[in-house]
Amino acid sequence: MNIDIEQCIPHRAPFLWLDEVVELSENRVHARKFLDPNLDVFRGHYPHYPMLPGVLQCEMAFQAAAVLISKLGAVDEGQVPVVTRLNNTKFRRMLRPGETVDIEVVLTEQLSKAFFLTGKVSVDGQTATRLEFACTATEVETDESGRLPGIK
Repeated sequence: MNIDIEQCIPHRAPFLWLDEVVELSENRVHARKFLDPNLDVFRGHYPHYPMLPGVLQCEMAFQAAAVLISKLGAVDEGQVPVVTRLNNTKFRRMLRPGETVDIEVVLTEQLSKAFFLTGKVSVDGQTATRLEFACTATEVETDESGRLPGIK
């Protein structure tokens, strides 16, 4: 699927945690990220046994959700979805350098500009992280054309 992630969300390297969107529907997104062994995070997070921190696994799901919400056209110009709640998070498997991660997010409910979602982060069909979270459309500073700075 050819979706320009950087056109959907304001995140950029080195904090962009999605490489591609594999599938997108009205309530679900499936994205992927290759964990390059040269990522700086691996140099400092257990250098002798590197693993991706759980908070970054959650961030992958948050960014995938933001792509889904963006493609739904569910937020007004000058707004971005911001995480407001994180519940029932379970870490079940470590993510290691060189692995390709699948990120799946499902929109379970939308109430006005509030979005309730579930996420799963996995490698080769093995679940690493499950989470439930909520986002709210939030006003952000825009440029003179009404766009987020850096997004065309």
